[in-house]
Amino acid sequence: MKINQKPDNEKMHLEKLRKAIMYHNYRYHVLDDPVISDFEYDQLFLELLRIEDAHPELLSPDSPTQRVGGVPSKMFTKVQHPGAILSLANAFNPKGIEDWLDRIKKLDKRVEGAKFIVEPKIDGLTVVLHYKNGSFFLGATRGDGLIGEDVTQNLRTVRSLPLSIPLLDNDNTPPDEIVVRGEVFIEKNDFDSLNKQLSEAGEKTYQNPRNTASGSLRQLDPAVTANRPLKLLIYDVVRTSESLVTRGEMLRYLESLGFPVISYQIFDNIYSAIQAYETLYSKRETLPYEADGVVIKIDDLAISDDLGIVGKDPRSALAVKFPAQEVATRLNDIGINVGRTGVITPYAILEPVNIGGVIVRQATLHNFDYIKEKDIRISDQVAVKRAGDVIPYVIGPIKELRAGNECEFSPPDVCPVCGQPLEHIDEEVAIYCVNTSCLAQLVRNVEHYVSRSAMDIDGLGIKIVEQLVENNLIGSVSDLYFLSKEELLDLDGFANKKAEKLIRAIQSSKNRPLSKLIFALGIRSVGEVTARDLADKFQTLEALVLADKNSLLSIDGIGPNTAQAIMDWFQQKNNQQLLETLQMAGVCLTTKHEDSSSINQVYMGTTFVITGTLNNFSRDQVKAFIEERGGKVTDSVNKKTNYIVVGENPGSKLIKAQQLNINILYENDLISLDK
Repeated sequence: MKINQKPDNEKMHLEKLRKAIMYHNYRYHVLDDPVISDFEYDQLFLELLRIEDAHPELLSPDSPTQRVGGVPSKMFTKVQHPGAILSLANAFNPKGIEDWLDRIKKLDKRVEGAKFIVEPKIDGLTVVLHYKNGSFFLGATRGDGLIGEDVTQNLRTVRSLPLSIPLLDNDNTPPDEIVVRGEVFIEKNDFDSLNKQLSEAGEKTYQNPRNTASGSLRQLDPAVTANRPLKLLIYDVVRTSESLVTRGEMLRYLESLGFPVISYQIFDNIYSAIQAYETLYSKRETLPYEADGVVIKIDDLAISDDLGIVGKDPRSALAVKFPAQEVATRLNDIGINVGRTGVITPYAILEPVNIGGVIVRQATLHNFDYIKEKDIRISDQVAVKRAGDVIPYVIGPIKELRAGNECEFSPPDVCPVCGQPLEHIDEEVAIYCVNTSCLAQLVRNVEHYVSRSAMDIDGLGIKIVEQLVENNLIGSVSDLYFLSKEELLDLDGFANKKAEKLIRAIQSSKNRPLSKLIFALGIRSVGEVTARDLADKFQTLEALVLADKNSLLSIDGIGPNTAQAIMDWFQQKNNQQLLETLQMAGVCLTTKHEDSSSINQVYMGTTFVITGTLNNFSRDQVKAFIEERGGKVTDSVNKKTNYIVVGENPGSKLIKAQQLNINILYENDLISLDK
């Protein structure tokens, strides 16, 4: 919903602005699906403030300027906050900071000598946490500032949230009651990793860290929240029985109780605070989280209280926004990428544009459903956002600027590289090329095939794989077994000894267990555990090739989509030829080399999960130790899990294991159990 043009009638314009802002509030706070940028929203809000200031007779109690925020979702129990959880007035540059200071100086002369606190303005979801006698018992979203949503069980899964205070070893005793305010968010690296995992699994990826954090915390199932990389930082006390004089004292007190407290700086004057804003802006790219500005606050709590509130904003604090990292440019075309697992993903080819000092020519479009949902067309003017190190992405089209020559985009039916028909499995977002001989996938396929978890060919790293492909020495993984020493000697960096060593390593990989080969083939959704289960069930690759869907579904952990992916892989003619060539090369296609009779199969029929950092062994070593003794290692804790192996800094898996009364082992316990 946009405001296209200001009407002559100021009152009509005001009503349109109010409706637009309420609409965008709803999309942002309730649906977690904004359709305009924060910068655009701020401009609408500032325009509304301008009109209401000029025409106070038009001000009404239901104006967005008189409210603290949006309305809460109806999915959760409503919670009455102990006080208004206020938002902040905005400024957009140092001049705006100075204007704010001039206004509050006129109201209280003590501001002249006041200190200021500067904090990063993290782009996440505000939460209010309640503690009684040192125990966390209630957590809520901000909602409309007066009433929020009860997300206590979900918040309990956020590892940085202390379930009891004080956490630290000091003389502090917990207050009878304390209510604190903080921000739940996802760091940029965690967000990238999450999207990568989802993309490889053929699931829908997320648009940005803020919406992902919000949606993750507001899941009806806390188990979903537990699997998201949420973090928490606290920056305010809403209510406490403690007597606190300054914000600095308050933040130090929160730190002493063990709360994860936001980074902050205290300055003697506003000019140092402005310098801190400019410094943080210059370092915006390197921040681990998305921040869209800083917050400047009066340090003295008594002065802050006396300054009071105007509309929805406390006069004692100001949000200073960074310059926008969103721009409009033309979408010249939509390109197609082919990933290692065959996932076909679209990307935007843009008219080059400067965003935050970087020239952007390409941006992600997430997936084909995203293009359809947003109605993105070739030749559209599109809004593009770049935040930190996150890949630039297209927010959506600016439909008001359409000229009529824009073209709708249709997803491809065949792979743009190899020409093979593409596959789309029901209930999955991704489209796949299932031809493993596709050149676009070749380097990554070979890299996966030779990796330690697969065929474990020592000395064959990504650089050498790229050399082999670039020099047309291999066209599939099976060609590795027909390489000669002479061919390797023609490559840069190879001498006799190195070439001979690599040939020996390749030839010795022929005798790897069948489970390793199945995993190495790179069949979509078939990880190490599933590969081992398939090898145990079918014993030979030939039997697996002939397996029907019911046989595959009889294996614990294999669902309809994975079963279909396995069958589709083996039905591809190119893949059948690959297997025939591997057999000709002498690669073992049965379980006969998986002889572990000399090792006591003490863990047969037992399922393990590993969590945390191990001290004496790598995770791969512990996994191999368990599997050699007949056990199975999985990634998720459930009722079928027999043991959880725990290292340092275990995650939510340990909590779930404790809830299910699953046996807990440490490294030494695992070795003792084997004896």
